[in-house]
Amino acid sequence: MLRRPEADRLPVPTALNRRDILKAGGAGALVIGVLIRGGRAYAEEAAGGGKAIAPVAGDPPRPNAFVRIAPDNTVTVIVKHLDKGQGVTTGLPTIVAEELDADWGQMRAEFAPANAQLYNNTDFGPIQGTGGSSSVHNSWTQLRKAGAAARAMLIAAAVDEWKVPATEVTVEKGVLRHKSGKQATFGELAAKAAQQPVPPEVHLKDPKDFTLIGTKLHRIDHIVKTNGTAIYALDIRRPNMLTAVLQRPTRFGGTVKSVDDKAARAIKGVVDVVTVPQGVAVLAENTWAARQGRDALKIEWDDSKAEMRSSAEMLADYKKLAATRGSIAAKAGDAEQALGSSGKVVKAEFTFPYLAHAPMEPLNATVERAADGSYDFYAGSQFPTIEQAVAAATLGVTPDKVRIKTVWAGGSFGRRATPNGDYFGELAAIMAKTDQKRPIHLVYTREDDIKGGRYRPMFYHAMEAALDTNGGIAAWHHRLVGQSFMKGTAFEPVMFKEGVDATAVEGVADMPYAIPNLLVEWHDAPSPVSTLWWRSVGHSHTAQAVEVMMDDLAHAAAKNPVDFRLALLKDHPRHVGVLKLAAEKAGFGKTMPAGQGQGVAVHESFNTYVAMVADVTVKDSNVKVDRITIAVDCGIPINPDVIRAQMEGGAGYGLGAALRNQITFDKGIVDQANFDTYEPLRMSDMPVIDVHIVPSAEAPTGVGEPGVPPVAPAVSNAVFAATGKRLRSLPFDFDSLKGA
Repeated sequence: MLRRPEADRLPVPTALNRRDILKAGGAGALVIGVLIRGGRAYAEEAAGGGKAIAPVAGDPPRPNAFVRIAPDNTVTVIVKHLDKGQGVTTGLPTIVAEELDADWGQMRAEFAPANAQLYNNTDFGPIQGTGGSSSVHNSWTQLRKAGAAARAMLIAAAVDEWKVPATEVTVEKGVLRHKSGKQATFGELAAKAAQQPVPPEVHLKDPKDFTLIGTKLHRIDHIVKTNGTAIYALDIRRPNMLTAVLQRPTRFGGTVKSVDDKAARAIKGVVDVVTVPQGVAVLAENTWAARQGRDALKIEWDDSKAEMRSSAEMLADYKKLAATRGSIAAKAGDAEQALGSSGKVVKAEFTFPYLAHAPMEPLNATVERAADGSYDFYAGSQFPTIEQAVAAATLGVTPDKVRIKTVWAGGSFGRRATPNGDYFGELAAIMAKTDQKRPIHLVYTREDDIKGGRYRPMFYHAMEAALDTNGGIAAWHHRLVGQSFMKGTAFEPVMFKEGVDATAVEGVADMPYAIPNLLVEWHDAPSPVSTLWWRSVGHSHTAQAVEVMMDDLAHAAAKNPVDFRLALLKDHPRHVGVLKLAAEKAGFGKTMPAGQGQGVAVHESFNTYVAMVADVTVKDSNVKVDRITIAVDCGIPINPDVIRAQMEGGAGYGLGAALRNQITFDKGIVDQANFDTYEPLRMSDMPVIDVHIVPSAEAPTGVGEPGVPPVAPAVSNAVFAATGKRLRSLPFDFDSLKGA
């Protein structure tokens, strides 16, 4: 996902509805009812030549938006981010519970309604959304203040009740006490606390006094996800609901020319067939009937503007572009002159295919028209502001007439967060073509998901670098060719800098290594194929290219790969810290048996630093990843178990892309359709993973994405250590190892 766009050109709902703040409180609950100002103040700070959005440090606490304490003594944190498995419904309540001095057993989580004025992502600006590993980072101070303010209001209520000085009231594990023996739970004081004013300033804990942050806590969602009571979007059932499936064009860029729906309408259970801008939708009493009806459609497509190339043809075009000068993404010194005068030059090329996100729960959403003409959407909503605006525009109503009820999402990896709210737009378009008397549940099949696009773009890297006489790097020239998914969206004015899409070159243009002569160029490669950020975005390919090239250069310089990197990272202590820790814990450099090897990689993404050492065994052309040792520096570790889980999950996700994942085309048609042809990582592929978290006093950053980038290069470098042969492009070509 993208990081910190200003996004001020997106439509944002302007009406502030106080019912959204208070509706779930109930009589006697502490839902602190101070008036929230309609807008947010933002400070602009320089960041890499651009501007980043950050909340003004003096913003007052907002417990009324985020904390609800009920008479039954539960504390519910209103979570403004979608939890799609990454654990924010545990991480964010931990921050509140810490400052509130609550007992962990009383904590609950609830998804926030769509309201950007209350629940905007402060990293994104005036947009409510989840992504860029920003959930904890942008909520850290905000939720600490909310918890501390709620605590102060509870103490004020106790002072009124007991007639004692506030300095004599203590709070521990959800109970307020006075030395006289008086005590009360949060729930018992909730009603009185709700009448207290919100303090304009609060005192936040010193991190040395944390009792919950940094400790092992059970996840809030573990019970409902274990016993099956958690409600996902696919579980939604509304009275008299129809199921819709959509037949999209067989080629990207194709459009509907004509439709014969007679056979489809004859299928038992099919209720209607409608043509929308995105294709032809079949509505039925159940999913099976809808799919049968879709299969019976006879559609003639207009492919005059469609993608018609094969993957090989696309790559050939990319290589032609790479032979020409591109837009400059980064420049220092004179790389071309230095390369021309150097005696030891290393050249390499890397290819990366399109990749599907393939979350376990495919995209789906439900819409229902209310009696007052407004609409309720049920979905794992990742970008509520955009989705609300798109649905409203499609249905011809104002955004305040669209309510989004967010439920659990079974994964995303970026797919549920699109700049155009694609599947919300599809559902709204289908609804608009009916009499709107019945709710509609739009469902993607697995084939729809795999063939439906919004892929991680295909990329080609052409590189050459030279060593200096001391074995350091004298010059580095790097050309990337790949499709921009920011162009043509509301994010383009922010994410494009001097003609370069920042998400296409991140991890290369800003790499930390000390290189005096650097030139990074990028070519856009337009195509009708729809693309999108994928878990770790540009870092998903740039880390592989940079870290494998670093190993190539270390080998050419006859230096230890860790020592080679450390010498170039002397001004980046957090990179150095994770690199040293991972190497130490893995025993990097130890003597390995024949056919075994270790490889290292270090990479920063989304302000989180990760180093990995992979241990592999190679036999013939078979590669087994035995162990991955991970060191991660993500600032103050909120929930160590969640951090470990995300590092493990990220490593597994990245490993799947390294071993076998790819989307390919034959005359513009996608070859893959389901998990038999787009194979997921199997349990037998998963190595032992050992995670080490760097202690830190820095503000916390995200862990949902940074575990992906270093995996492939660490494995690639380990295979080289075992065989002397390089695996550069992804997925790995294991046949090239035969005879190694």
